[in-house]
Amino acid sequence: MPGRDELIACVELLFFAYRDFTGDPDAVLEEYGFGRAHHRVLHFVARNPGLTVAELLDILRITKQSLARVLKQLVSEGFVMQRAGAVDRRERRLFLTAKGTRLADKLTSLQIQRIEAAIQSAGPDAGGATRRFLFAMIADQHRPQVEALIRMPGTAKARSADRDGQ
Repeated sequence: MPGRDELIACVELLFFAYRDFTGDPDAVLEEYGFGRAHHRVLHFVARNPGLTVAELLDILRITKQSLARVLKQLVSEGFVMQRAGAVDRRERRLFLTAKGTRLADKLTSLQIQRIEAAIQSAGPDAGGATRRFLFAMIADQHRPQVEALIRMPGTAKARSADRDGQ
């Protein structure tokens, strides 16, 4: 078991890693007058087209007011579109426009490049170890929601999607 100083060093490494992981996208977002909340909305709507506003609130764990401000800007500037639900017309389902897809792809590409380089630099099985570590960092009660939301290699959802050709 690591000692306290080693654990504090890990805390600090996470701070610096997060700073650099978000730094490249932050520079791009700044060109649009957007911030990290915009990035998170773009990311999760890109990965889950048709996501409802309520589902997005649950994922991001931000206030309705914060999301409303960010969504209003993304919609008014043509990055996100809202459609009424097929069953419940009051439901707002979110989709990226072509413009939104281009920006989300650009931001994701920057982060993928950083992660890919770090995993390659860290050595054999760093990818698997990194995924296991990050998943273990998520609070126990949130893990089922996260696992259902993302396709992690080695999970039932990923195996099912791979069988279905997704």
